[in-house]
Amino acid sequence: MDHAALPLSALLSHALVAFTIEFDNEFERRMPHRTTNYGGTPHAPWLVSLAMWSNCMQFIGQDGVRVGDLEELARTATNLKGMERWGYIVVAPGARSGRIARATPAGRKAQEVWRPLFGEIEERWEARFGKPEIDRLRKSLGALISQVDTDLSKGALPDCLPILGYGLFGKISDRARRAPAGRLPLSALLSQTLLAFAIEFERESELSLAICANLLRVLDEKGVRVRNLPLLSGVSKEAIAVALGFLRKRDIAMIERNVARLTPKGREAQDAYRQLIDVIEERWQKRFGKDTIRSLRELLGHLAGDHRGLEPCPDGWRASVRKPSTLPHYPMVLHRGGFPDGS
Repeated sequence: MDHAALPLSALLSHALVAFTIEFDNEFERRMPHRTTNYGGTPHAPWLVSLAMWSNCMQFIGQDGVRVGDLEELARTATNLKGMERWGYIVVAPGARSGRIARATPAGRKAQEVWRPLFGEIEERWEARFGKPEIDRLRKSLGALISQVDTDLSKGALPDCLPILGYGLFGKISDRARRAPAGRLPLSALLSQTLLAFAIEFERESELSLAICANLLRVLDEKGVRVRNLPLLSGVSKEAIAVALGFLRKRDIAMIERNVARLTPKGREAQDAYRQLIDVIEERWQKRFGKDTIRSLRELLGHLAGDHRGLEPCPDGWRASVRKPSTLPHYPMVLHRGGFPDGS
């Protein structure tokens, strides 16, 4: 793949997804868990992804956290009912007012496993790609985020991409508190930069960046077999089904005999997507500096060509599924557990 030809948003996505998969694989190896289709430990919590630490578990201390405060702290919504159902938290009335979310024993074990993984995976990347390169990447991302318009980010971007809602749009909290000062994980810097791009894109597009970058990108007027779309897009069949349903309702795509194709309206939408991501990248070159964006693209392109960290554990769930031909061009973080490919 010619990484130099990819949009900046896709390069950011590839790096973020690669970090997340390596992080999730290690969490799966260390944490007793269960899955729907791939076994696990009976009565253990259901396996979830990095996002569920970032938008929920990192804010639940020894005494718990008020449910009403959680979205403000995380700066985005979490799947609270899911985290309770999956065995990570319990929610009960507080002593004074409001409901309190507390970690279960399994949730506390998960927190112990999650906390050091950010540093460990980043150290692996430093060994793999070179510490100077990762330091440069952190510096470039941090400098860019510090210049993002406060109106664009509402002053506080979350540490992860939001769980996608209707139309697969991401939404940050209107009640977000400004993030505390401190060193952010590399995954958070990648997430915030990509989210800033997505917010700008979705202000001017009728379709979400998640739908455009993953599904609309691989469709054409000749048609693509539906069963091949996960392989071509890098996202799960469940995420494809949601995206296809949205496009069909708007006469952007159609399905005949299990073949999906673009309508004339869909071809116009595809052209508009390609034009808009180019326009936004040109804006960013003017806003943040052409050299800044060029350097960031080079650093991300270097990471994208190395997939050593993506190999799953032999008994991990990813070892049991068909490998896609690409990583998602925008993470499909769904309510199903926050996995970046919508699994």
